[in-house]
Amino acid sequence: MNDNDPHNSSKRMGQGMIAAGFVLGLALLTMIFDGVLEGARNPNSEPATSINALGQVEIVLESNRQGQYVMTGTINAVPAEFILDTGATDVVIPPGLARASGLEYGYESQAMTANGLVSMYSTTIDELTLGGITLYNVRASINPSMHESMVLLGMSALRQIEFNQRGSQLTLRHHGLPEQ
Repeated sequence: MNDNDPHNSSKRMGQGMIAAGFVLGLALLTMIFDGVLEGARNPNSEPATSINALGQVEIVLESNRQGQYVMTGTINAVPAEFILDTGATDVVIPPGLARASGLEYGYESQAMTANGLVSMYSTTIDELTLGGITLYNVRASINPSMHESMVLLGMSALRQIEFNQRGSQLTLRHHGLPEQ
């Protein structure tokens, strides 16, 4: 076999191009599949906001495959991902996000969670946004043992919002008056 044979060189080059095309195809499929999975986990990454006939800010959320309402928003202008949790008394924030959003650690208390008894620290969020809804001076807790990727949107925020569930949709309505 002669390595200088133009026929063998063309054949190797063709095989190399096929392999490169295969690798590029796999990379593209991986990117598409990751996007589909992310959309299934958080179908509300860019929640649409409207104003209803009563002048209320309104957002319609879709539940994810687990039946949870996950959405993107901000805490003191820092992007955050929220899971709506009517069983949580406060908004509960992981320590990394608390640092990034400039939250101060207040008094320490103990709380019973699904993972057992944990220490929590009180804090106040100056501004919390959910799509076009903005809440001010929201009571919150920092949970040092919490996973960094998700914020529990508890009743300290949700009590300021009217919400109504129908099927797999949850409509949030806000009157636009910050609660003091």
